[in-house]
Amino acid sequence: MKPWRDPVAAGQESVWDYPRPAVAQLSDRHVRIAHRGVLVAETRQAVRTLETSHPPTWYLPPDAITPGLLIPSGRRSFCEWKGEARYWHVRIGSEELRDVAWSYPQPTASFAILRDHVAFYAAPFDHCTIDGEQVRPQPGGFYGGWITSDLAGPFKGIEGSMGW
Repeated sequence: MKPWRDPVAAGQESVWDYPRPAVAQLSDRHVRIAHRGVLVAETRQAVRTLETSHPPTWYLPPDAITPGLLIPSGRRSFCEWKGEARYWHVRIGSEELRDVAWSYPQPTASFAILRDHVAFYAAPFDHCTIDGEQVRPQPGGFYGGWITSDLAGPFKGIEGSMGW
């Protein structure tokens, strides 16, 4: 059963107006990730994916990511629309954040724009911001969406949302 939509305030968009199947679109919003005082990534050339009931997931181009921080992981997953994802660890000093990022080296044709871009879970990092606003991670731990004040939910991942 689908939930009732949250009211949409001025300047907000509802995740319930996002399409299904998902789409990817370029964005010039300022996306920044930092951890323990180290810049992990920063860009105004991200791609966001939009899917009904999910906050956007942000994919950053490879040149936006500080070189040397990503370490390949053996983890893989499969998305019915984007294809096979590979995961990445992030190493900052002696700290290794495991399986905190993913990419699609060979995305499906509909998501070719994501090739070599990397998405990051927000929760493990000290600072993940969009246009200077600290994001909240999508609930549930599995999904990688970033929630900002310009979004209205409710968001997939909350208790009881498995069947949405």
